[in-house]
Amino acid sequence: MVRCKTIVAHLSEYMDGEASPELCHTIEQHLRHCRRCSAVYDSTRKMLVITGDERVFEVPSGYSDRLHRFLDQAILEGPAS
Repeated sequence: MVRCKTIVAHLSEYMDGEASPELCHTIEQHLRHCRRCSAVYDSTRKMLVITGDERVFEVPSGYSDRLHRFLDQAILEGPAS
């Protein structure tokens, strides 16, 4: 029986397609029976989909300039009292 700690340690390899066929089989078998590791896998997979989709993080025009002005001003004024 493979421990959850081992599965979680190798999820990145598995998701990147870099795991050996034997490791893939082991992880897939474990994920079928372990709700905790399945939840970690699903959450990680969803996070990668979200962060990989540039449309989700598209910022409005001019946002970067406004943010930099705000940060510059905050640095000049120092910490709030």
